[in-house]
Amino acid sequence: MIKLNAKQLRITEPDFEVKKTFKKNSIYVILDNVLDTYNVGAIFRLADAVAAEKVYLCGQTLTPPNHKIKKASVNTWQWVDWEYATSAIEAIAQVKSQKSKVKIIAVEQDKRSVPFYKAKFEFPLALVVGHESEGVSKDVLDMADAIIELPMWGINKSLNVMVSLGIVLYEVMRTVDNEQ
Repeated sequence: MIKLNAKQLRITEPDFEVKKTFKKNSIYVILDNVLDTYNVGAIFRLADAVAAEKVYLCGQTLTPPNHKIKKASVNTWQWVDWEYATSAIEAIAQVKSQKSKVKIIAVEQDKRSVPFYKAKFEFPLALVVGHESEGVSKDVLDMADAIIELPMWGINKSLNVMVSLGIVLYEVMRTVDNEQ
């Protein structure tokens, strides 16, 4: 088992020459008013783990440098490309202008949603996650190409936004890798 200490986890300064050589996957992560800075930081770690192209921080979502984001992200916010957009709709428009065939997938409980494991994932794609209590905004759900959810069998009705995104991102990587 590999065990890393705090210093090894928190590489402080990115090496931009190394960063340029990383192959990115055509995954865009859009945070629609995600308020908890620890969720934001953890999402940077997830984006780094799957080599996502970019993270969009939208609306009321706080941006780096923020000490809570820095701590939760173990400085991956410096390695992952990110941008602030005033709304998730603006971020979706930016992604679509760069990648015309991108599929917009909202991760949300909705009458139109399907279980995440029944979705067909292919690159390029953008995953939208929303506010911890209110979810992905209705306007974004209406413009999404697909809405997926994680089924819940217990008493609780939802999972943490970072946990949900992590499950979906790894399903994306598992299924897309199997097709390549």
